[in-house]
Amino acid sequence: MVQLSLPLNLTDQTEPDELRRRRLASLLSEDLDFHSQDSQYASHNFHSFPAKFPPQLPRKFIAALTEPNDVILDPMVGSGTTLLETYLLDRRGIGFDIDPLALLISKVKVTPLDVLEVIQTGHSLLQRATDALEARCDVLEQALEKRFDAKTRQFIDHWFTRTTQLELSALIMEIEQIRDPGLRAFFELAFSAIIITKSGGVSLALDLGHTRPHRAKVVMSKSGNIVFGQDQPDRTSPRMKVHTKTLRPALGEFEKRIQQNVRGLLEPGSGKIQPTIAHGNTQFLPLADASVDLIVTSPPYASNAIDYMRAHKFSLAWLGYAIEDLSQKRNDYIGGEAVTEVAFEPLSTFTANVVEDVVKRDEKKGRILHRYYSEMTRALREMFRVLKPGRAAIVVVGSSVMRGRDTETHRCLADIGRSLGFDVPKIGVRNLDRDRRMLPAGSELNLSSQIQQRMHAEYVIGFYKPQVGESP
Repeated sequence: MVQLSLPLNLTDQTEPDELRRRRLASLLSEDLDFHSQDSQYASHNFHSFPAKFPPQLPRKFIAALTEPNDVILDPMVGSGTTLLETYLLDRRGIGFDIDPLALLISKVKVTPLDVLEVIQTGHSLLQRATDALEARCDVLEQALEKRFDAKTRQFIDHWFTRTTQLELSALIMEIEQIRDPGLRAFFELAFSAIIITKSGGVSLALDLGHTRPHRAKVVMSKSGNIVFGQDQPDRTSPRMKVHTKTLRPALGEFEKRIQQNVRGLLEPGSGKIQPTIAHGNTQFLPLADASVDLIVTSPPYASNAIDYMRAHKFSLAWLGYAIEDLSQKRNDYIGGEAVTEVAFEPLSTFTANVVEDVVKRDEKKGRILHRYYSEMTRALREMFRVLKPGRAAIVVVGSSVMRGRDTETHRCLADIGRSLGFDVPKIGVRNLDRDRRMLPAGSELNLSSQIQQRMHAEYVIGFYKPQVGESP
């Protein structure tokens, strides 16, 4: 149980519910797109992450609905955007997630480090890795053979050339020698960031933003030599161009990533409040009742429409996780497709009708959707429990299409929230800037593509918990 011995924010405790609901509705009626604004400040750009919302979104609600020292919760912390904004605005942040890469990203982004020490450590690390590649390649070969189990080795061999494997092995072996946990995590994240990018990074993947990564047909070195695949007579055709990639040296990419991330480092001595970030399931939060002033979070899409682990395992396998274990972990994610040993919740009327409509089209898909709304029922129940009366939860969601049926996720979650005691004064809409957002779909809207139909807008639901003695 995370203990919070904090005083209540008493600045507006006498304000009636109706005024608070109106303020929340007004905020949700404003522009939520933020397309023209810079989202790359501080450490927000340390690592790519599928479908993360712009930092201006949580900042807007944190600034308007809370005071310094108030407690802000993100129970599905993802890339840590909410917690970084919480830190920058002098609030007390708490975040939970079950994804190991999400936890690493979030912790590194809010950990102040000495810039000079990072630069010196990075320089030394790169020099030793370069020396190992030049003079101790046999040691790296032996380390590679021992590093992975059989299934993980098969995965690594499929997605990384042998040359890249040696480069990555040289880097990760040096990173693992760093004793300071915060410093080591910084370099682990930089290491991960050169693998997981929208362009596929130093792997053979074309695009790790896709639900199912695709391996390039032709991979070339920077000098133009083919390092994977066979030369194609039609390599210059538009179709072959999208199946061809240039593989960059891992050490060079790592150096560039360090230089980029150093510019966004939070430096020690600011006096700001360090967030609490831990492994945890949003359906069972280790928090006391009525202990949180604001929740800002973004749940996964239903039915693994964005399958985070498919991309995350590309670097997690190098960070010591077995592929088999990571595949099993996918089953624990909200929105997963496994429907055995799942606790199904009774659904509110509107949501039950949506699920039933999908069941009629495809029984298995309907059960998957029922699982998603059951898990979100438990998540929203926990949010209601830990939120203080008179406070709000901002939930950013995207809808899905199952067998041609829109799951109406925003309306269903609003319906579930009301059944649990929340009021929903307003559901805002934000249009996605596809050029700046890592998503598994193209930039042009194709109405025949189900995945594109559901990923050009998302909804910002404002849940309000009435004060004691008042009702929606």
